[in-house]
Amino acid sequence: MNKYVALLLWLTAACVDSGVSLADEDAALLAEARQRKSSFVQDLRTVVNIDSGTTDEKGLARVQAFLAKRLKGLGAKVEIIAVPPAVGKVVLGTLLGSGSKNIMLMIHYDTVFEAGEAAKRPFKLEGNKAFGPGVADAKGGALIILHALEIMRKRGFKGYRTLTVLFNADEEKSSLGSRGLIRDLSARQDAVLCYEPPEADRVTVATNGIAWVYLQVKGVASHAGSAPERGRNAAVELSSQILQLQNLGDPAKGTTVNWTVMEAGNANHVNIIPGEARAIADMRMSDAAEIERVRQDANAIVQNKLIRETEVQVEVESRRPPFAKNPASDALAGLANQIYQEIGKTIEPVAMRYGTDAGFAYEPNGGKPAILDGMGIVGDRIHSSDEWADLDSVAPRLYLTVRMLESLAR
Repeated sequence: MNKYVALLLWLTAACVDSGVSLADEDAALLAEARQRKSSFVQDLRTVVNIDSGTTDEKGLARVQAFLAKRLKGLGAKVEIIAVPPAVGKVVLGTLLGSGSKNIMLMIHYDTVFEAGEAAKRPFKLEGNKAFGPGVADAKGGALIILHALEIMRKRGFKGYRTLTVLFNADEEKSSLGSRGLIRDLSARQDAVLCYEPPEADRVTVATNGIAWVYLQVKGVASHAGSAPERGRNAAVELSSQILQLQNLGDPAKGTTVNWTVMEAGNANHVNIIPGEARAIADMRMSDAAEIERVRQDANAIVQNKLIRETEVQVEVESRRPPFAKNPASDALAGLANQIYQEIGKTIEPVAMRYGTDAGFAYEPNGGKPAILDGMGIVGDRIHSSDEWADLDSVAPRLYLTVRMLESLAR
């Protein structure tokens, strides 16, 4: 029996195990999850009010210390791992149990916001919503993990072989430092749960990959007033190339290529014909093979130049691989829905266009581990000044994580 078939059989057994009516023990779990809302909000206030942008060394160190302390309090072996070029460090916790399954929970604790943002708009509550930088993406997800593990410890459950927790500090910059560690650790797991925030009662069974397309033009600089004819305008050539390259995407495959950054000339020297110009496009794809297709198509297209005496180069850099839709993730989503039904709710599996660390954890050839994303706190307006987290989702999400771990470990 190959490991992919064995994985599906294990997940099927876990689904069968969870498909029971709400028992007294599960009612106790739900009550405990609900009682934790107040302490959860206190912790959320603490971490949201600490700036932890991907390049904010001091802020990241403060959140790192908070996470490490909580993991140590759970009895985990905690390692703080430097992963250059990342400024922040990975917080890695490991719990040993008595079972046979290896399970990893992971999420990032860096945000997209600059230093000073937490002071500018600190944590606040409005009804059932919490606001603040990184409140949903993904500090709320980190706390779902910690509070769920505290509930598990209280219940005395250690049915797993190993339970690994990975808190990453450079996800918002493509996990350039931590991706290797994520790949290595994921290869040892039976299941990986990722705690990015869903927009509603959902879990994520697939995410896009991300690539950057770089376009560079070299022309000839010259005086714009006295000798413009001697120049070869790199900005004009860049504009022409972007118009040619605007249809690199493939809607049928879900591939998008959008030019988002352009640079040419110098605002302090408007009288110079620009000799260099560059642009970057954001590429999203569900099929990693699209990177090579876009690279080849783009290089063929740029041979057609408006200004012949210019040099044009185009490159495609993979930033994050896709987490492709697959049966094992669908089975985990089915398990999540059965667990939600125990508390009178349903959960929807969705594919998302953004990219996450689930892409680095996913192994399409071996079929292991099984991966499910979107396990974090429900929230929306991610990366904006209006980002919010739904506090009514705290208890259901804690319940989901604990029941998921207990079912998968058996």
